[in-house]
Amino acid sequence: MPYIGNRLFLYEALELRGEIDARIKTLRDCLPETRSNRNRMDVFRQREGKPVPAEGFDPKEVAEQVKALELKRRKINTAIQRANFLERIYVAGENVSLAEALEIRKSLNERLGELHSLVVESAYARVIYKEDRDIVESPEVSFPECMEELDHARLRFRQLNRGLRQASFRATVDFYDEP
Repeated sequence: MPYIGNRLFLYEALELRGEIDARIKTLRDCLPETRSNRNRMDVFRQREGKPVPAEGFDPKEVAEQVKALELKRRKINTAIQRANFLERIYVAGENVSLAEALEIRKSLNERLGELHSLVVESAYARVIYKEDRDIVESPEVSFPECMEELDHARLRFRQLNRGLRQASFRATVDFYDEP
């Protein structure tokens, strides 16, 4: 039962927004004023002359469809944002909105990248050869400590993602996808 009155579950709204984005991109790429399409049209012009709209393709109608889809995308995006601020989950023992949890996930994902680099750096000591002796510079943080911190951050990230995913199946968005 995907619909509750005029409401979608959050995960459905996110899927629908992705589909709308894909439709907009496809239709925009068909329009003559689209930059990526212009490059293809130049190739056609060089080979076979000026391209003309094919039967069944009306650029004005497609442009109107793009505008309608962009409006629909704005509406669904607003509804998703509203749900993200209203719905709450527990993150590390704290009750936060989905919007805040998404920001936490973003920063935690960046931290995972930093920790990955730190682990790689901590895997080797640096040996500097000077005259008759070697100077060994050990990493600032030990490899086991770095790995432990990275594994702990990965666990927090996984738990956060699970909480967000569960919330997307529980939370609803005030939006009905009219055909």
